[in-house]
Amino acid sequence: MIKTKRCLISSFRESDYHSIKQLWMDDQVRLYLGGAIKDESSLKRKFVDLLKKANRRGSYFFTIRSIETGEFIGLVSLDKYHDGNRTEVSYELLPSKWGIGFGTEIISRIMKYAFEELGLTQLVAETQTANIKSCLLLERIGMLLEKKIIRFGSEQAVYYKEKIV
Repeated sequence: MIKTKRCLISSFRESDYHSIKQLWMDDQVRLYLGGAIKDESSLKRKFVDLLKKANRRGSYFFTIRSIETGEFIGLVSLDKYHDGNRTEVSYELLPSKWGIGFGTEIISRIMKYAFEELGLTQLVAETQTANIKSCLLLERIGMLLEKKIIRFGSEQAVYYKEKIV
């Protein structure tokens, strides 16, 4: 379990289905991620796929909950990036938690975990350039723009951060 000032970041479990379903059904959360998933069988299939990925070596999927209330906040992960060589940090938070520092707090802590405890030397993050708030978050936590590419039919910004030695 990983802690921040306000959050508990715990390994992803089968019992998290209903919480994660909130994220994936939310139009705002999924606006830049291919759209909300409303079909129950698609939700279950995606969840089972995520459980399988979470059990792969080098893949880390976590749920985020409030220390104070236990309320579900979102998901964060460290997983292989599209290039197959680097590790990507990825996140989805409920809209009620946007704009109040949770993203900065959580991603900063996960990056510290990746560098200090997992021994990674670089992380990447990819988001649509249209997702301005996500781009600003990544820049605020010290990630640098590496390049812009077209993927999934949209312009994506690829950010990176290297471990400071």
